[in-house]
Amino acid sequence: MIGIIKKFLALNQYSQFVPEFESLVLSHPNYPSIFAITDTLDMLSIENAAVKVSKEQLNDLPETFLAVYDNQITLVLKKETLRVETEKGENIVLTPEVFQQKWDGIIIAIEPGVVIVQKKAKMQFGFLRYVLPFVLLVLVSFWYTSYDLTAVLFLITVTLGVIASVFILQEKLGMQNEIVSKFCTSNAATSCDSVINSNKSIITKWIDFSDLPILFFSSSLLAILIQPLYSVLAIGSVGLLSLPVVAYSIVLQKTQLKKWCLMCLFVSGILVIQSILFVGLSRVFTTEAFLSGGVLYLSALVLVTTVWFAIKPVIIEKIEAQKGLNELKKFKRNYGLFNFLSKAISSPDGLSKLKGISLGNDLAAVRLTLIVSPGCGHCHKAVEEGLELIAKYPEKIGLAILFNVNPENEENPYTAIVRELLAINDVEYSRVKEALKDWHIKKMTMEQWKKKWGNHTATMQVTQQIYLQYQWCVKNDFNYTPVKIINNRLFPNEYDISELKYFLNDFSEAADFSEVEVMTEVETV
Repeated sequence: MIGIIKKFLALNQYSQFVPEFESLVLSHPNYPSIFAITDTLDMLSIENAAVKVSKEQLNDLPETFLAVYDNQITLVLKKETLRVETEKGENIVLTPEVFQQKWDGIIIAIEPGVVIVQKKAKMQFGFLRYVLPFVLLVLVSFWYTSYDLTAVLFLITVTLGVIASVFILQEKLGMQNEIVSKFCTSNAATSCDSVINSNKSIITKWIDFSDLPILFFSSSLLAILIQPLYSVLAIGSVGLLSLPVVAYSIVLQKTQLKKWCLMCLFVSGILVIQSILFVGLSRVFTTEAFLSGGVLYLSALVLVTTVWFAIKPVIIEKIEAQKGLNELKKFKRNYGLFNFLSKAISSPDGLSKLKGISLGNDLAAVRLTLIVSPGCGHCHKAVEEGLELIAKYPEKIGLAILFNVNPENEENPYTAIVRELLAINDVEYSRVKEALKDWHIKKMTMEQWKKKWGNHTATMQVTQQIYLQYQWCVKNDFNYTPVKIINNRLFPNEYDISELKYFLNDFSEAADFSEVEVMTEVETV
């Protein structure tokens, strides 16, 4: 499901959100489901709609949308033809009439984004990070060593082999690659995953067939770059000796697995080509050349094997850790757990009367209150995360910032900062967010901040509010900052403020449900 949604986002100019979307949706407690998709899109502020439409409205739908077709989520592209792409990589061209037979009318559509040229340039640059070093190594090798036509042909085939080996490892380790998925599932008889991850591919508990290509081709590439004329003999010899393994692989796919791995066949083809080159050209070399090439290749093989089996467990551990993290996120993103961990305030009376700095949407279903002190280091992060939330979800969150400072303590230099902030909030509300950022995010010194903002006179109402906020904190034994409150309950310590984004829809639904209950009670009365 992830692959087609990533393509769906890219087609609608949301490529920049793909990595974050993948992380969020995989950790969603309802994954895989339509709700998990739409909820994640909401979190990313991507306008979307999941609706059931009449099948007669097919022509009125956008050019690209997700649809439940044949009981699975698919990507539908409507241009000259109607094309359906499945997660397995199948690409099916259908007539509207045939499509409607297995389509239940459910779609997910999004508002197209803006083309971001810089992102494309960044992606191209990312590709060059891998290509340029390799090209430089080849140029250095050409400069310091001699190549003939045979060596060049071996260099090309070995390079293609390394690329194919990486793709095979990605498939083995469960790392999705859209290009490979399409190539490997071009028809019903092909499936790289079925072959590569079958029990038949295991040689021992330390090594299986997916390790062999990367070891062989990486060693070959290293040997060629060091001494191309001699190393091609060893590479060709190994390729020739591997032909029985190639034959076994083909027979295994044909008779037992009943599926063809196109990447495996591609690697087999490279080995056959190298064997032909070796048989046709080996006679021009001496025994000394064979031995020199063999020693060089064996040295490269030992080095590559040592490095590979050193980093392979690290890669696997990292992948498993990411899977575990996603499972942990699923558990943590449970709204019931969040509610359970949020505790009631001992004396909530009077909280609504406290007038601090109010930002975002005052009528939102989510009301986050932060009680901070300008001299508190942890408060900087709390305020920063709160401001980031309302910047990203301005209509979904209301943020109130209150202060816990003793107005009678004239020795506290930070009391003056609170007075200034509340005074700015009264007379220059449009600039209060900037003043907060200067103090909590830019972390100006007191002298710098006062020089920029210290020209406001606190009114009696401001002084009274500082006193009321302090007394309310004393009444509730809040002798620390920051105090985080969500909808009149204490924000769970087990969560960061930034994680509140996971529950925005849950809070909205809870608020809607409460309104319905109230209306029902009124009607009953």
